[in-house]
Parts: sequence; structure tokens; C-alpha cells
Amino acid sequence: MQTYGNPDVTYGWWAGNAGVTNRSGKFIAAHAAHTGLIAFAAGAATLWELARFDPSLPMGHQSSIFLAHLASIGIGFDEAGAWTGAGVVSIAVVHLVASMVYGAGGLLHSVKFDADMQDSAVPQARKFKLEWDNPDNLTFILGHHLILFGIANIWFVEWARIHGIYDPALGAVRQVNYNLDLSMIWQRQFDFLSIDSLEDVMGGHAFLAFVEITGGALHVVAGSTPWENKRLGEWSKFKGSELLSAEAILSFSLAGIGWMAIVAAFWCATNTTVYPEAFYGEPLQLKFIVSPFWVDTVDLSGTNAAFWGHTTRAALSNVHYYLGFFFIQGHLWHSLRALGFNFSKVRAAIGNESSSNEFRLNS
Repeated sequence: MQTYGNPDVTYGWWAGNAGVTNRSGKFIAAHAAHTGLIAFAAGAATLWELARFDPSLPMGHQSSIFLAHLASIGIGFDEAGAWTGAGVVSIAVVHLVASMVYGAGGLLHSVKFDADMQDSAVPQARKFKLEWDNPDNLTFILGHHLILFGIANIWFVEWARIHGIYDPALGAVRQVNYNLDLSMIWQRQFDFLSIDSLEDVMGGHAFLAFVEITGGALHVVAGSTPWENKRLGEWSKFKGSELLSAEAILSFSLAGIGWMAIVAAFWCATNTTVYPEAFYGEPLQLKFIVSPFWVDTVDLSGTNAAFWGHTTRAALSNVHYYLGFFFIQGHLWHSLRALGFNFSKVRAAIGNESSSNEFRLNS
């Protein structure tokens, strides 16, 4: 992280991953522990929603974020297509068990394994050391992440093709084959908010799977062989060699997460194919007072609806938007720090200005 030339910077417990930035073994331990927390939250919240679920009320008018996502991919329905919650408990329990496994893995990496992967006795493990200013090291790790994302896309596409997902046009679960029409995929970049075909949705995921796995493989190869140097030449200042740092990578990540959250907010607010009205509630209306926000188009004030009288769709859209907004502010903060901007000088400058004004008044 940015230390402004001070090699003795220490971080408190509140600093998060900053304390493990240059210790790749501890960094992996933190990642595993965070994954365990996410899995536990997903499993526990799913059981909580299921315990409170009232089948006589629309799912979108209840606290049903996790149930709505499971229902959208066809989990919780019987053979006749009626919602029964079948399989939901199993999914929740699997997440709870997985959270214990991830937690144990985090503890194992933190206590038993090497604090830095470059000290590992396993040659393959040493390749995952963290060298934030080394593009070959970073592209090697990025490649593995892309391949795993691609595999996840394949799983989703195959799940829709073999098991089936919920089709709001039919009001039932059906098998969906992907439409790998490249012209359609290109056009959908500009009007994806209004997409109304599950086949097109699956086609986009199939295309992403190909791009991510292919790109991931190229990144892995480029980061472990001299091929990239021969093709692209020396990693020079012009190409950004001095911009790579832990702070810079963090800023890139925050920008990506923030942008995805804002896109998801707009998509969730209006699209009823990917976010079925039966599970998320009615489409929303966009308002603007200081900043954008969405309001329900149905009045739930006199009901026992969750989220303080709002639909699941309203809660998801607004929370995603504002989380995305603050993630992007974090991106700006960390990118400026990565470029060398010292925010402590702002406070000093304000202090100097206040002192100068006081001096002028006294004079």
C-alpha cells in the first residue's frame, strides 16, 4: 500500500487487507475467511427467509432476497411447477457447511502454512507470491481468476439447459438452450436492460465463458513464459510500469465492483425477465433528489411487507446503487493514493489557510 516513502508503516486491525498486503499466505487466509463469512451469511439468511415466508403473499412483498434468487434459477419448485421450497434447505445447509470448510482453510493458511507464498517448499505455490509491481506475476494470478469465472458461467449455462430456470412468460420452470448469436450479443451491449429472452441471457453467459477461459489461459501463459516480452517488448514507464502497486490494483477492483453494482441496480429496477415480478415485486420508478433512487409503483404502506413497506426489488436496486456509488469513491481515493497524492497534505493546507485567515483578521 502507499506509504509515501515511510518503510515503517504499521496497520491496525481496522485496516483490513492492508496488513497482509505483502504476505501472500496471510492474504489467501483472509480471502478464505471472507469467503466463509459470505457463505455463512447466505446460508443463514436463506433459512431465516424460509422460516418467515408466507406462501399466501407475493414473494416480492416479503424479505425474500435469497429465496427470490433461488426461485429465479428454478430451485424450490415441485414437478408441477408450484413453489414448495423444495431443495432450499439443502442449499442453505451446503452453504453453512462450506462456510466451516472455508473458515478452517483460512485458519490453516494463517496458522500452519507459510505467511508468504514465496517461502513455500512447493514450487507451484511459489508462483502465487504477490509482487504488486511485477506484471508477469499479476497477469498469472489474474488468469486463474478468469478461468474460474468462465467455469462458473459454464455451470450456469448447463444448469439452465439441463435442469431449467424460471421463465416469467410461462410462470414455470423450463429448460433453456443458449442462443450464441454474436450479432445479438453485440447489440445487447447497448440495450441489455430491456432483454426479454432467456435464450439470449444464456447466450451471453456462454460467450462470456469462452472469452474468460480463453483470456485466462492467455494470461497464465503470458505470466509464466517469455512470450509476452517478445510480443509486447519491455514493460516500460510508458506502458504503466510505475503505476502497478497494491493500492492501484485495489482501485481497479473497486471501480469494477462499483460499476457492476450500478449496472445491477438499473437492471433489477426495470427488467422482469432476469428479475421476475413474481419473486422481486413490480418494476420501479426512477426519481432524482440530490441523487438517483427508485420507488415502488405499488403501495405497500398498509401491509406487513419487509424492508419498511418496500418490495424486494426496491431494496435490491437502491442498496446496489449506493454501494456501487461508494465503491467508486473508494476507487478514486485509492487511485489518487496510488498516483502519489498525499491526502494528509489537504488537512495541512486547510490548517494553513485557517491560520492565514486568522492572521489577516487579527491584523
